[in-house]
Amino acid sequence: MMSEKDEILTNGETTEEGLEEASKSSDKGNQKRWYIVHTYSGYENKVKSNLEKRIEYMNMGDKIFRVEVPQKTVTQIKGGRKQEKEEKIFPGYVLVEMIMDEDSWYVVRHTAGVTKFVGSAKKPIPAKESEIKKIIHRSTTQTQKVEMDVKVGEKVRIISGPFAEFVGDITEVYPDKAKLRAMVSIFGRETPVELEYKQIQKL
Repeated sequence: MMSEKDEILTNGETTEEGLEEASKSSDKGNQKRWYIVHTYSGYENKVKSNLEKRIEYMNMGDKIFRVEVPQKTVTQIKGGRKQEKEEKIFPGYVLVEMIMDEDSWYVVRHTAGVTKFVGSAKKPIPAKESEIKKIIHRSTTQTQKVEMDVKVGEKVRIISGPFAEFVGDITEVYPDKAKLRAMVSIFGRETPVELEYKQIQKL
């Protein structure tokens, strides 16, 4: 079953033939579309910055409109302190809204850090508008994911929910779900309880 990322990103590499195809596509009404660019790992923000400078320097603002690195906010709780950080939704990819022609293709493709356009071997393939809207929406309304440095065997205090103020011993941790299971002594009996990270506090 394809993941959301697999559905959005089409595999393949754009070669110099893409330059010819980009030139041909300019005859099809100069449509403004979103394209996905592959970058070196960890260079997404640098590519965004480099490309925006090239757009300004080469006066390409009428053909390349937006450069986006979709991100979401992640909340980490370490040592009882809450910290927020930005996490990329699609590491290694940058979204570019542009009118594809020979000039715009050249500016984007030859930006430092860019490895290729996502598409077939012959031409860049525009992304579906509905998928791009979904990605942009996710990056602006993403529910915060909580990360916490908890381990099996540690004690935690429950701070919300029906077991508030009880203390439990962690027996299992599910970091991808931001949940854990703990044994809590209720009326003298050890009871397994599943808790979300936001419901607990480390002792």
